[in-house]
Amino acid sequence: MKANIYSGGSLDRAGELRGDAGWLAERLKHPTTRLIPIWRTQNLICREQTTVRAARLSYADSAWLTEQGSAPLFLGMDQGAAHFALDLHRLADPAELPELDTLGEFAELREVGPLLPQSDGALLAYARGMVHWHRTHGFCGRCGAPTVSTHGGHTRRCTNADCDAEHYPRTDPAVIVLVSAGDHCILGRQARWRPGMFSTLAGFVEPGESLEEAVAREVMEEVGVPVSRLRYHSSQPWPFPSSLMLGYTAETDAVIPLRIDTTELETAEWFTRADLRRLAESGRSLPNPDSIARRLVEDWLANG
Repeated sequence: MKANIYSGGSLDRAGELRGDAGWLAERLKHPTTRLIPIWRTQNLICREQTTVRAARLSYADSAWLTEQGSAPLFLGMDQGAAHFALDLHRLADPAELPELDTLGEFAELREVGPLLPQSDGALLAYARGMVHWHRTHGFCGRCGAPTVSTHGGHTRRCTNADCDAEHYPRTDPAVIVLVSAGDHCILGRQARWRPGMFSTLAGFVEPGESLEEAVAREVMEEVGVPVSRLRYHSSQPWPFPSSLMLGYTAETDAVIPLRIDTTELETAEWFTRADLRRLAESGRSLPNPDSIARRLVEDWLANG
């Protein structure tokens, strides 16, 4: 099965090297090392005629950037080259550094994700997720004291000696499901989405809940439909900001009236495959092509 966008990268995360501070310091300045800059929520990319790729900067060409950012975060090794994420959120505007113009441009990952090579999309998603975690976990969740980055950025340790807690990058599991009954499926929309966009149902997994239970609960809560015959489809890292999407298909016995939870959804409807194939004619649309939601729908269409 093909990997979803933002997964399927070529990077070896090299967890055994994260604790070697001396090696990390030396490797940061190695000629083969590459820096992956992130500014706020945007990744640095290069556009070359009809192609888009991740900007992978050599230390020699961009050592001055490390003075502008937080401590580089070790991501792993790719073909013998160490890769580090570099958080530049302290810059009010990248235009403050005109030298960046020659290195690439900052863009929202979701705008360019489908255009990137698979490995580049996975690398930028990984870097974005790590940077977000560091920005939002500067203080200990147990005692409130400041935390510091350790192990190449894969741990934050509390500076309060009486606490000394270690914290690890957070990933929030969420289920996403295409519910069908014969030639019909359920799609819903949230009010904050772009006009006319419909997507599959989704929600976060709660404590003490299996993935299958989360699927059944979310569907019942959002549209009032009991489901059975759940099948795992695939997963997708979703660093917007810190989720792992766990994709399922599920079936229900009949096309029944939907009982919509309007606190969650603006609306939801049953769609036939024919409806979806002419969706644009009605001024509606499916989710962006980088999402697992889009793939769930397209795979269902292809199998009908």
